[in-house]
Amino acid sequence: MAQEVTLIATSAMGLESVVANEIRQLGYEVEVENGKVVFQAPVSAIPRCNLWLRSGDRIKLQVGKFKATTFVELFEATKALPWEQFISEDGKFPVSGKSVKSTLHSVPDCQAIVKKAIAEKLKLKYGLAKNMPETGALYKIEVAIHKDEAILTLDTSGTGLHKRGYRVGQGEAPLKETLAAALILLTNWKPELPLIDPFCGSGTIPIEAALIGQNIAPGFNREFASENWDFIKARYWDDAFEEAEDKANYDQVLDITGFDIDHKMIKISNDNAKEAGLGELVSWKQMQVKDLFLRKDNGYIIGNPPYGQRIGDREKVSRIYRELGEVMNQHPSWSVYILTAFEAFEKQYGKKATKKRKLFNGFIQTNYYQYFGKKQKEEYGG
Repeated sequence: MAQEVTLIATSAMGLESVVANEIRQLGYEVEVENGKVVFQAPVSAIPRCNLWLRSGDRIKLQVGKFKATTFVELFEATKALPWEQFISEDGKFPVSGKSVKSTLHSVPDCQAIVKKAIAEKLKLKYGLAKNMPETGALYKIEVAIHKDEAILTLDTSGTGLHKRGYRVGQGEAPLKETLAAALILLTNWKPELPLIDPFCGSGTIPIEAALIGQNIAPGFNREFASENWDFIKARYWDDAFEEAEDKANYDQVLDITGFDIDHKMIKISNDNAKEAGLGELVSWKQMQVKDLFLRKDNGYIIGNPPYGQRIGDREKVSRIYRELGEVMNQHPSWSVYILTAFEAFEKQYGKKATKKRKLFNGFIQTNYYQYFGKKQKEEYGG
């Protein structure tokens, strides 16, 4: 087994730099590309990155990369890769695929050829005359071809990393946990400062903030596909979980609150927080934006309010944004971060954002409007 492997952390568009920064903080050098962050790391990085990555979608192991314009090239190059180093004799290895701007545009054919090539290689390695049994651990393989360059990967995460394991209930359009974490990481909020989400929905932003505030690994309470892979030593997983436990700061006092106008969502948020093991760390309260009262200074508002995409909702949403602007105008020490697809947000809020960043909430293009409070402006030299 190679001492180092090539790993790919996939990312939502616009969040690549956030994901890259997280991986650097884990101690690995990275290269940032569209929709992904690529890095070389020891095998022990697979457990660590799966456990710790807050904003990335999943961790993939790159088995090989090569040019392929014919099915023969695809078959031979795939077969030449060291699959036996990764897939056990009884491993299940389904193949998914995608092809963009490539000569080999038939994805089902590419999948079938890659599957056959890997099976041939493994049968040769394990001395099998018949088909592979595929009764053991799951190794999800992807063949992704872009402009005739094929990249073959193994998905080490299994279920996407946004599945933290705490969501027991949700609303109509829940914010992905990975995006919620990224919204917080894009601020310079510190655990000792108050944080409020006035539109908390199922509580994702406050819960992710609490996990960040106490430095709790987001993957601590879930499982990963690669936990069952033979080439990753059990002690690597043990060490990673032990590291996560050691680095958690359960004594960190937090002042995090989630508000929502819907009492049902407050109950769901509370249930999700308890499932996350956060107990009473986060406060929840039914409240309208216009009634928001801030008792402390230098806090942070981070929210994902309704976007008003249905025509009948636009007037209601405009009013909410106006009310938020009127409240926050009375609290210049607070920083405000709002994610919305509402194009006239700044006009309704009553102030031009200090900064804004284009992000995607699922397939919806949004802007992340950032208003720096007085203290934050001083820190940025503004």
